[in-house]
Amino acid sequence: MNHKILTGDRPTGPLHLGHYVGSLKNRIELQNHYSQTILIADLQGLTDNSHNPEKVSSNILNVLADYLAVGICPTKTTICLQSALPALSELTMFYANLVSVSRLERNPTVKAEIASKEFGSSIPVGFFSYPISQAADITAFDATLVPVGDDQLPMIEITNEIVRKLNNIAQKTILTQAKPLLSDTPRLPGVDGKAKMSKSLGNVITFGSSDDFIVKAVRAMYTDPNHLRVDDPGQVEGNVVFTYLDAFHEDKAFITQLKNHYAAGGLGDTKLKGILADCLINLITPIRAKRALFLADRGELIAILKSGTELANQQTQTVAQRVKSAFGLNLF
Repeated sequence: MNHKILTGDRPTGPLHLGHYVGSLKNRIELQNHYSQTILIADLQGLTDNSHNPEKVSSNILNVLADYLAVGICPTKTTICLQSALPALSELTMFYANLVSVSRLERNPTVKAEIASKEFGSSIPVGFFSYPISQAADITAFDATLVPVGDDQLPMIEITNEIVRKLNNIAQKTILTQAKPLLSDTPRLPGVDGKAKMSKSLGNVITFGSSDDFIVKAVRAMYTDPNHLRVDDPGQVEGNVVFTYLDAFHEDKAFITQLKNHYAAGGLGDTKLKGILADCLINLITPIRAKRALFLADRGELIAILKSGTELANQQTQTVAQRVKSAFGLNLF
């Protein structure tokens, strides 16, 4: 089967090393084997940023530049803008009639994210119902594979429930169910040791970070509070520095030696952090340079995004017409 892949990001800030480990490296590989679309989900970015829409609009080209700088190729991957694809909003409205409020309330991902946003009783309808919007995104591109983490599996479930309901209404296959493409890469913790690297928490290293910033961030990383002297045995498990070395250092045998040395004693945190800082600087330096070049030519970035969006518009309008026909709303 020639799989179609849909993935994307909300443009609420520049991308960072957590994105690189969690999705970007995978997308670079996937574009060589599958038909891949990346959606810059600015409409979904507004669902919890309507009070500050500039946070979304000002980061659209930042995110695009990040994609290009890490190696996502616009001739291999269709990169498009959610708000410029009217079929997505149209499909969201159709699907909203197939999903109950109680079904959305049972979604554990929605529950968790609502709690983290601290909306209280003022939950925006757009945020509450964004699983429906995601279903529109997935089906609009006839996506058969969607790269997700475990926490996003409930979104795929709702999408496939909508697909089955619509196909039942039409009494034929209008849409295809999607399968999750689960990553086996552990989530990268924040540089502060918190479980999640997040732009909103300010514990990230972005692709535009300077060498000085990287060094300072690494120096502040949590290691082992009981490792007070160089000769003391150190704890490897839960040590954020080793988590990052595992994720980014190419010489795995060398990292194993470092772990053994640290656990036995005789390896200081300062030296260990120096190795990590050098590793991250070597990774980010060429990406940062490419990113700056792309951002210096705003016209070219817009042209790339417009081209991908025009192609995506043709694809999504075709699907929207199929859905309209399923509801019998194809009078014209």
